[in-house]
Amino acid sequence: MSLLDPVVRASPARVLELLDPEFTEIGASGRSWDVASILTVTGDGSVSPEAPVEVDDMRGAVPAPGLVHLTYLGSHRGRRVRRSSLWRLTDTGWRLWFHQGTPTG
Repeated sequence: MSLLDPVVRASPARVLELLDPEFTEIGASGRSWDVASILTVTGDGSVSPEAPVEVDDMRGAVPAPGLVHLTYLGSHRGRRVRRSSLWRLTDTGWRLWFHQGTPTG
């Protein structure tokens, strides 16, 4: 949820604390993202207190020790996307390792 918070997204240092150095994403657009490219959009203001990401149907599973698979439905500005994230436990805490978004009908 922190990565959806506009205050966190506006802070590259805070975003870097949450992203694994090996982070990759396949966005809902089909575009591939890495740490450097995701930093160009997290603070762009598209997610704001006036236009937050709404989250529904959040579920988590532990497929292996130190790994959590999180799924949820995100809604933002009328667009609904099914999200899937893999978080792994590191020496510095939980970090987002992989994320994928799939648009819903």
